[in-house]
Amino acid sequence: MGRIAKTFARLKAAGEVGLIPFITAGDPDLRTTEELIFALVDAGADIIELGVPFSDPMADGPTIQLASERALAGGTTLQGILDMVARVRLRSQVPVVLMGYFNPVFRYGGERFARDAARAGVDAVLLVDLPAEQRDEIHPHLRAAGVDFIQLVAPTTPPERMKELAALGEGFLYFVSMTGVTGASQVDTHAIAPLVEDLRALSPVPVAVGFGINTPAAAAAIGRHADAVVVGSALVKIIAEHSASPDLLERVCAFVRSLKQALPARG
Repeated sequence: MGRIAKTFARLKAAGEVGLIPFITAGDPDLRTTEELIFALVDAGADIIELGVPFSDPMADGPTIQLASERALAGGTTLQGILDMVARVRLRSQVPVVLMGYFNPVFRYGGERFARDAARAGVDAVLLVDLPAEQRDEIHPHLRAAGVDFIQLVAPTTPPERMKELAALGEGFLYFVSMTGVTGASQVDTHAIAPLVEDLRALSPVPVAVGFGINTPAAAAAIGRHADAVVVGSALVKIIAEHSASPDLLERVCAFVRSLKQALPARG
């Protein structure tokens, strides 16, 4: 059983909803990202989602786009991110998911990337621009290396397609709570609740919900239906506003702790 499966088993046994914070690797720099990961875990994060910066992040809104630009301008590379994850593994067994786009992986080399990601201690990869029909571009290599490939499901996904995507689930399914880009607006819980419940009934793995979850109240509302919630843009914004401040870690911890405390108990 891998780290992601163990984490969700622990959460289920404890009656807890998982919290998956997203941060952009290399924003403001990889050393700070490493410190932030440990701070997030101390504040209650169950899984860490690391954004791999890319020059054309089409699924991301302005907040994460700017974070990618800052990271790239600072010299962040995919190799540097993997090296940083390897250092994290010396101190922590928190599950780490790399979220990004196919181009950096393609340029790195699919087989080499899967091998190096596994060696570094990456647990799963999510590539937002690689549809299920093209997952064989990378999935066989990840599978061979023991790294999960996280499948995205959208609110516009037809029922039959949702069933097909659910069957491909590894690690967890990522349900995108709204159409559009990250950070665009707040999620409409009432609209997506039945879709999340339907997906959970179909899925062989837990279901995490992300996009538009930017407050403890929103996290609590989604947590009544999902196995985990993902919070990204609101956290990235805090990092952007306070990256040069000595209390950056304290501010991040306070926000993440408020999210975790707001999540409801699950039977």
